[in-house]
Order: sequence, then C-alpha cells, then structure tokens
Amino acid sequence: MGKAEPLGVVIIGAGGHASVAAEIITARSTLGNRYELLGFLDDDPKMIGTQVHGKSVLGSTKDLDQIPHSGIFIAIGDNQARRRVFQECILNGENVISLIHPESITASDVILGPGVMIAPGVVVNPGSIIGTNVIINTSASVDHHNTIADHVHIAPGVHLGGDVSIGEGTLVGIGAVVVPQCTIGAWSIIGAGAVVREPINDHILAAGVPAKAIKSLEIRGVS
Repeated sequence: MGKAEPLGVVIIGAGGHASVAAEIITARSTLGNRYELLGFLDDDPKMIGTQVHGKSVLGSTKDLDQIPHSGIFIAIGDNQARRRVFQECILNGENVISLIHPESITASDVILGPGVMIAPGVVVNPGSIIGTNVIINTSASVDHHNTIADHVHIAPGVHLGGDVSIGEGTLVGIGAVVVPQCTIGAWSIIGAGAVVREPINDHILAAGVPAKAIKSLEIRGVS
C-alpha cells in the first residue's frame, strides 16, 4: 500500500499559541498520522502576509473557504473567543483536529474531545475525560479520573490532583495546584500560583494560597 497523504491543516490564529500548535505539527511530522501545515488565518490585519513558524498568514478567518484544506486547528488562547470560533467552525462543517505532542503522555483510556491541544511535557493519567476545544499547556499534569469540560485552558505548570472537576470555559492559571477531589465551576479564573483546596463556584476570580474568591466575573454570552 502507498503512503497516505498528509492531512492539510490551517491554524486559526497567528499569535504565540499558534506557534506552539505549529511546533506540535512539526514534531509529529515523522509519525504515521502526519499533518501538513498549510498556513495561518488571523483577523488582525497587521498579521496578514507575515510568517509564523515558517508559514504564511494567508488571510482572515473569512478566507477559510477559499483555501483547500482537510482540517483546522483553533489556536486562540482566550477561552471565550476560542469557544465562539469553535462553534462557528462546527456549524460550517469543519474538521477540527486535536494536536497531541509526541513528548506528552496520555493514558490509553483517556477520552479526548475534538480540538484539544496537549502540549509538550503534559501528563494525563487514566480515567480522565477531556472535553472539546481544551488547552492543556506545557508541562501541566492531570491526575487520574479528572473531568475537564469544554473550552477550558489548563495553563503551563498546573498540577491537578485525582478526581478533580473543572467546569466549562475556566482558566486555571500558570503554576496553580488543585488538590484531589476539588471542583471548580464554569467560566472562572484561578490565579497564577494559587492552591485550590475548597470548591470554587461558577464565574469567580480566585487567587492565593489557599485560593479564595476575590470577585464575581461578568461573562457575557455564556451560561
């Protein structure tokens, strides 16, 4: 049998997060299920025509249907914006792929939704469920039987204990720790370096050691 053609991928977004996504594609290029990065799209007019990770920013997101492609990846760090673009792409029938760095460890029974990024150095242990459009960033660890809902961002260096639950759209900031069996609600923000020992409700900014609620967040367009 002949060698399968690589899947042509367009990355939505052209910032730093897009560079990480592009590097994952490069790192996977020697594997059997290769992707070919075609380029980037970004709605910032200043980015169009520039290069990211050796590939061109081909236009804005409105130009996607003019570019022959087989899949897309949404490389937008902001959870609300990434959610909006993800939903639009699904409605338009796009194939939203996941990117898993070969130097990460994901247990064989972990369930991953579409559009997930697993960055270098990440460990996801058995029994965990990772929702759609989730970022698990550099060197984060997700211990056994975690449930991470859609559109969450687990920032670099975060450590989640066993049986942790993270609600939709929440950002767990860089270097934070969540102790086992804790629950964090939807569309909340956990500050950098926080230690979460008690449940955090929906739409809360929490920070500190131990983490305490600082204020309620107004999140428009989400429940």
